[in-house]
Amino acid sequence: MLTIYKTTEGGIEELKSMENGAWIKAVDPTPDEIQQLVQWGMDVEYIHYSLDFDEMPRMERDDDYTFILIRIPHRQPDSDVPYITIPLGIFIKGNMIVTICRYEKEMFSVLANGKYRLLKTGKRYRFALYIFLETATRYLTHLREINRITEALEDQLQKSTRNREVLELLKYQKSLTYFATALRSNEVMMERVQRTQLFNYYEDDQDLLEDVLTENQQAIQMTTITTEILSSMMDAFASIISNNLNGVMKALAAITIIINVPAVVAAFYGMNVNLPGEKHPLAFLMVFGIALTLTATATFIFYKRDWF
Repeated sequence: MLTIYKTTEGGIEELKSMENGAWIKAVDPTPDEIQQLVQWGMDVEYIHYSLDFDEMPRMERDDDYTFILIRIPHRQPDSDVPYITIPLGIFIKGNMIVTICRYEKEMFSVLANGKYRLLKTGKRYRFALYIFLETATRYLTHLREINRITEALEDQLQKSTRNREVLELLKYQKSLTYFATALRSNEVMMERVQRTQLFNYYEDDQDLLEDVLTENQQAIQMTTITTEILSSMMDAFASIISNNLNGVMKALAAITIIINVPAVVAAFYGMNVNLPGEKHPLAFLMVFGIALTLTATATFIFYKRDWF
């Protein structure tokens, strides 16, 4: 789907046709839409790069165009890996900027709804910087979500004897690996962009690029810290699950012994031999009292040893 936006006096508005200074948002374009992008001057190879899930961040520059590819976070709640990263292509040529992505992302709506006051579609390189900044912000948002989810799993793990919670943590550890790889690749690409001095024409753009690099570095550090905490948590809770299971087995063993005590006493007095007190009128109560006393004694001993 192709959507065209342009900054006007009323803000960023959607257009029905192509104009100078416009932003073209391409989301999973069809073959006809790809052909339309090619007619507007975009190389078809860059379109395919932007739709390839395995493509890594890069920047390619020629005399009349600049192509930048970054990896952005993508949430897929019904998958074995709840958070992954996908490529986003940014193509700048003339007075036109094109973004190409496989999925419709919330960050596009944020950019179109005027979150950033100084964002204008006609200022193409500054627009690209705001895309970088929003990408770093999205990484930080998803990292906070992962932290909240893992804290909830931590509460469940403290009493768990199953592997389900540990497997859930493993999913988010995979997501953090994707994040760490993408963020470092994005950083390398952004540093290359900084060295090319594409954003040195305006002081505001230079400051914005510094902010982008800072936000990206913060996301990298947060990912590293979260990964280390999650790894330590998984190791610790593997031991906790084992200890919890040992506690359950101890309790079951204690209950089994307590239940068997009356059975042992009854078995002795059920033998077909002469037994002391067997003809006493209160023989049953005596046997019952012995069984009850031994059961209470065993229960007290196990309770003191914290087997329950």
